[in-house]
Amino acid sequence: MVPYDGGMPIRPAVPADLDTIIELIHGLAEYEREPDAVRLDRDSMREHLFGPRPYAEVLMAETVGGESAGFALFFHNYSTWEGKPGIYLEDLFVRPEFRGQGLGKALLAGIAALAVERKCGRFEWAVLDWNQPSIDFYVALGAVPMDEWTTYRVAGEALTALAAMRAG
Repeated sequence: MVPYDGGMPIRPAVPADLDTIIELIHGLAEYEREPDAVRLDRDSMREHLFGPRPYAEVLMAETVGGESAGFALFFHNYSTWEGKPGIYLEDLFVRPEFRGQGLGKALLAGIAALAVERKCGRFEWAVLDWNQPSIDFYVALGAVPMDEWTTYRVAGEALTALAAMRAG
């Protein structure tokens, strides 16, 4: 565990944290105004985070008393131009009652430390355009918006149709 100035520890998640992670994901969905968008399967999530080939990692933040305060879920990507791995932050969420205490910064600093330790070339994430408090927070930490890039996504039926083109 790594304590930060507020006294709350930041630590890697363990399988016993699964239900808390899922609860925090639902909290994030509420915050992002998408409460009905979470469709995850608990068993798949367990396999993806803690199985033999984890697809993502999670850092947990807790109070000194052990109460869950927030989480950050991230995974590795790769930059061909840098010739190095990177880390992509998928989710960062701090429960409302713990905001403003440096916890988000501690979670980001924890991932940044892993990125440096793992010799990553960069640490990236996306933020919703309307989320000005988070944007201001990230810019204050030295993050730079990648405004010239547009994210594209293929999901659901479009993903299935694209995959079917391989056979045809």
